[in-house]
Amino acid sequence: MANFFRSLKAKPGKFSAATFWTIILSSFISSLITGIFLYQVFAEKLNKQMVLTETIRPVQIPATTTALAKGSPATAIAKKIGPAVVGIRMTYANPQRFFSDFEQGQEEGSGVIISRDGYIMTNYHVVQYADPRNGASRNVALEVFLADKRQAEARYIGGDPRNDLAVIKVNLKNLPVAELGDSSQLEVGEPAVAIGNPLGIEFAGSVTAGVISALNRTVSVEDRTLNLIQTDAAINPGNSGGALVNSRGQVIGINTVKISVPGVEGLGFAIPVNDAKPIIDQLIMFGYVKGRPAIGIAGKEITEDIARYYDLPLGIYILSVVSGSGAAKAGIQRGDILVSLAGKKVRGMKDLDLIKRDYKAGDTVDAVIIRNSVQRRIRIIFSEER
Repeated sequence: MANFFRSLKAKPGKFSAATFWTIILSSFISSLITGIFLYQVFAEKLNKQMVLTETIRPVQIPATTTALAKGSPATAIAKKIGPAVVGIRMTYANPQRFFSDFEQGQEEGSGVIISRDGYIMTNYHVVQYADPRNGASRNVALEVFLADKRQAEARYIGGDPRNDLAVIKVNLKNLPVAELGDSSQLEVGEPAVAIGNPLGIEFAGSVTAGVISALNRTVSVEDRTLNLIQTDAAINPGNSGGALVNSRGQVIGINTVKISVPGVEGLGFAIPVNDAKPIIDQLIMFGYVKGRPAIGIAGKEITEDIARYYDLPLGIYILSVVSGSGAAKAGIQRGDILVSLAGKKVRGMKDLDLIKRDYKAGDTVDAVIIRNSVQRRIRIIFSEER
């Protein structure tokens, strides 16, 4: 190589045959060394990339419905009770504006078949717009979807907003029926399985397993305070009205709510079946819970924004009056605004429900309504809630 460079310096521009082959050999050796170096670098990078790809390759996680090991206790539970858990879809016209504008809406939830003649228990909030006591009860359709792929229209039987319970009914034959257990015998730490339709019918029949986390939890949901079972079995929107089941495949709770805040997991709640059953029985027999006081109105809250826009007082705008009710006998009409009951201000249905809890059917209270901007004082005799 030294002779090569000296020859170039001595005789620039003139090459001998020896010099030519020296250049070729030198280039080959240089290329070979460079190639080996690049291969080593490339191979090292390739090896690292393969390791990285192996590390981030997606892990195949089983779906919720198949996450349970074959032959596990939860598998037997799901086989026993799963066919009796149904999907419920409610399509309704929901009054979104103040007077008469309606917006179509749809809700999906779960239910449990409790009799061979088609009675299904669920949460009230799943089917609330099918309740004739609500102003939006018109144009409501209820559909039920069974695990065996059958589906049918359902009829609203009755509901109890206070305890978030309701009953609907389908006319189908050969229905599977859930076995009800005894929630008073539950112990903290025993297995619990939740079955329902999280996020709607698309995920119908999903099974999640956990334990009974706590008993007799007092939980406030909107204007209701409920005594509930706590579980860490996953409960999501759409599970409402579904079954919480013990290790013997018996329904011991009706899934109703979960706490959903960032950083919090595994806080689901169910209505104990022992609390639910007497109410469900009355809803089936009478369509309502006997002895509860009612005024007999359907109304909409006048919020501060609505009050300013329409120049109205705060209160409840009466959408309809039940024939023969205490409100009807007192002369309340559609378009009236209820602003006071039993000496207490009424700003919405929540206020009205809280006031009613201090009374029973047959009690008499004073009320104040606004009609055509004129204040009127009336007396209302509570009728029985139906």
